[in-house]
Amino acid sequence: MSIESSAEYIRLEEQFAAHNYHPLPVVVESAEGAWVTDVEGKRYLDALAGYSALNFGHRHPTLIAAAKEQLDKVTLTSRAFHTDQLGPFCEALARLVGKEMVLPMNTGAEAVESALKVSRKWGYDVKGVAEGRARIAVMAGNFHGRTTTIVGFSDDPGARAGFGPFTPGFDRVAYGDLEALADTLTDDHVAVLLEPIQGESGVLIPPPGYLAAVRDLCTSRGVLMIADEIQSGLGRTGTTLACQHEGVEADIYTLGKALGGGIVPVSAVAADREVLGVLTPGTHGSTFGGNPLAAAVGHAVVDLLATGEFQQRATQLGARLAAGVEPLIGKGLDAVRIRGLWAGLDIDPTLMSGRAACSALADKGVLAKDTHGSTIRLAPPLVVTEDDIDHLVEQLTSVLHG
Repeated sequence: MSIESSAEYIRLEEQFAAHNYHPLPVVVESAEGAWVTDVEGKRYLDALAGYSALNFGHRHPTLIAAAKEQLDKVTLTSRAFHTDQLGPFCEALARLVGKEMVLPMNTGAEAVESALKVSRKWGYDVKGVAEGRARIAVMAGNFHGRTTTIVGFSDDPGARAGFGPFTPGFDRVAYGDLEALADTLTDDHVAVLLEPIQGESGVLIPPPGYLAAVRDLCTSRGVLMIADEIQSGLGRTGTTLACQHEGVEADIYTLGKALGGGIVPVSAVAADREVLGVLTPGTHGSTFGGNPLAAAVGHAVVDLLATGEFQQRATQLGARLAAGVEPLIGKGLDAVRIRGLWAGLDIDPTLMSGRAACSALADKGVLAKDTHGSTIRLAPPLVVTEDDIDHLVEQLTSVLHG
């Protein structure tokens, strides 16, 4: 089939692919580093980076080399057998995040679902909660994926409406409100699930000291703290894990997105042996989880992070981004929230919607994503240059000021 225009690619996608996304009319054909090129040869700065799945940019040479080398060996055996890649990957990742064990999965939603299962099993086997009574506290404004269980404790009507009945056992409390969380927890609670920074909600950063206070509360109540670091982790905010900004160690981390290097889906649950040790053969599994190709790429990702280079880049370039966009508050932006190289920008709704701002940015060669009406998110790859950041700020300023 010979396709001659971006419009034809879009027509085919709209006709044959389910309409569960509303993409901008940009048809990407190739990519390298922080830049992508469409089918008509126009280049764009990728300021979304696959919702942090591309922390190391498109086609990072180290990660591509690891994938190519493994492709010539073996890609899948299932966990019915051992491989030479899984153990070394799990050891490297466990050491990177300071945990004793790793449960490898594929997608972020799978990692969260797995963490929920592990928490319930721990509650019954270790804490001694009566069978069938385990409860988990979650946060208002959360986003942890789109499985039926996860959307059941979402408060986003678009994600939730029309998909019930939902899994019981979850209590939603206000994000950032420690008193509300303390009032919610009972002897039957086994875990608190939260994002250290709420990405889908617009890069919402909790009040200073909140994560540390949640850690203390979980410890005192005998409840596991689950930190969903799927978007916020692996260098995005200037530290390996966003929890580290407050010196907090969660009991369970869920990881994904950047763990696959933008090449293959890789996710993981990381915890100490007392927690992950409740899983025994047959209690959980995944045909593709921990496959040799995923483990090889994931191990290469961990090696990149182990140097600290990317965490430092996120800190330095994030400061440059902040210096560029914060002067726009009151001049087209109502608010700016930045942690590392991750930003939520609230557009003045009288000026334009977030979608309109992203469309205008795309016209100027910058790709970003809106959320919740008037907010846009910026999460450029950690390989961007200072010039790229300056270009991004320049184009955003141009959009806001007409």
